[in-house]
Amino acid sequence: MAVAVALVHQDIQATRGTLRVLVVDDHVTFAQSLAMALDAKPGFECVGTASTGPLALDLVMRTGPDVVVMDLELGADSGLDITRKIREAAPDAVIVVLSAHLDPSWVAKASQAGASAFASKSGPLQETLSILKDAKHGSMLVAPSLYEVRSAAPKQGEPMTALTSRETHVLTLLGNGVKVDNIARILNITVNTCRSYVKSIHVKLEVHSQLEAVVKAQRLGLIAGSEDR
Repeated sequence: MAVAVALVHQDIQATRGTLRVLVVDDHVTFAQSLAMALDAKPGFECVGTASTGPLALDLVMRTGPDVVVMDLELGADSGLDITRKIREAAPDAVIVVLSAHLDPSWVAKASQAGASAFASKSGPLQETLSILKDAKHGSMLVAPSLYEVRSAAPKQGEPMTALTSRETHVLTLLGNGVKVDNIARILNITVNTCRSYVKSIHVKLEVHSQLEAVVKAQRLGLIAGSEDR
């Protein structure tokens, strides 16, 4: 029944060109503000808001949203647990995590739970809307604002190292213990492409291992060190 309901809503979306969104967040003011912003934008419709896991599951079954915006913390409930339950109950619904947690390790956790995208609550609204439209099953879309290239003057005697934005993304995830194959899935690239980024990072930082790369990047201020988290 849940699958049938979701398919019906997908047909409606295709006809109307409207993305139906359910917002799950225990910060009522934030949820209501996002709901109002969605309803004010052409092509979007907020079908409801939920502040708890059980209410979220109930609304998913009753409204059949195309996209579920999920916070990671829902009071006593875990957004990751609710994500898993929604994926089981409504497999056609795409789940986008929208969180204040900016540590890239949460991206991997969200992906493993079944989410298809990750964005920051502090990111611009237009970016969030783009993520909602572009998120799809089988990939992990990460909002650009989640990763800010950290700049810091190198220590005396050390050259300034210029990493691309994507290399910084890869290096940050490596620093959080995410394996190369999982990084490839998170960034929606092939494993071979991801390995090429890792090799480029090694060359630019003049290191010979991922651990050396992470340690040196933290020392140069290119990525956050454990003391910054």
